[in-house]
Amino acid sequence: EKDEPGGEVRVTYRELLELTCRLGNTLKRQGVKQGDRVTIYMPPCPLAVASMLACARIGAVHTVVFAGFSAESLADRIQD
Repeated sequence: EKDEPGGEVRVTYRELLELTCRLGNTLKRQGVKQGDRVTIYMPPCPLAVASMLACARIGAVHTVVFAGFSAESLADRIQD
C-alpha cells in the first residue's frame, strides 16, 4: 500500500518471481556474487521486495535503508 488511501499495487507471485529472477541476473552481471554485501536504498515498493529476494537468491548479504537518513547516518549503516 502507498501512503495515499486507495493507492495500492498488486503483484502476483508469478510477477514477483519473474522480477526477482531478472534482478538477480542483473546483479550477477554487475559482478555481485555469493557473500558480497549489498545495500538497498529504495522506498518501500514491490521493486524493493524483489531486490531483497534477488540478493537472498544469489546469496548476497543485504541490508535495506528506506529513506530519511543523513549522508553520515547512511554511511554508518553501510559500514555496519
